[in-house]
Amino acid sequence: MEEFRFKAFTIQQDRCAMKVGTDGVLLGAWASLDHNPKSILDIGSGTGLIALQMAQRSTAELIDAIELDENAFEQCVENFEASPWSDRLFCYHASFQEFIAEMDEPYDLIISNPPFYKEDVPSRNFERDKARQSQSLPFDVLLEGVSKLLSVSGQFAVVVPFAIQDDFCSIASSYDLFPLKITHVKGNYNSPFKRSLLQFSKNKIEVKVEELVIEKERHLYTDSYINLTKDFYLKM
Repeated sequence: MEEFRFKAFTIQQDRCAMKVGTDGVLLGAWASLDHNPKSILDIGSGTGLIALQMAQRSTAELIDAIELDENAFEQCVENFEASPWSDRLFCYHASFQEFIAEMDEPYDLIISNPPFYKEDVPSRNFERDKARQSQSLPFDVLLEGVSKLLSVSGQFAVVVPFAIQDDFCSIASSYDLFPLKITHVKGNYNSPFKRSLLQFSKNKIEVKVEELVIEKERHLYTDSYINLTKDFYLKM
């Protein structure tokens, strides 16, 4: 059985199209909890990685996750139940649209590592392709839903490709979601920026923009990356 062991929990991922990856770990480690969220929602939870990171990092009593794919949902539930925080974690087997229609209570923090390839991504693995294509959760649907589910003082954290950051922020602003924290991520000092970590709120404030480089050279990580992820990775 495929598994990925972290310091405080283990992820089983043999039935998930999307395996544990740098994007998810980064987002779960980076998202600000400074506003002390009491309730957290992970949209498109997959293995449950980010929700588990939220459980490790926060004191939130309620941490919900949504996963549409049946195999991933079942594996997410198993990963939750095997963790030290099983009493605080719950996964819903539903689409985001179905979930919005059913839920009344807002969340203080919503977090998502969404599918973001609009073009066809023919990996010959149907479930992986489906998980990576934004047709399954278009950004406007995601952001409209987030704006409905987010509490007045709540925040939304997400990772997107650097190249589409401005478009994503433009759509977000149309739903009264405004960036308060942005980190541009690149693999090494000589590579272009690849990802943008974004955190939004319902209030317009001055945006804090930073940069994160993952490696100095192959398998030699920067101090910034180590400090961000050391509570999770076994070898950090």
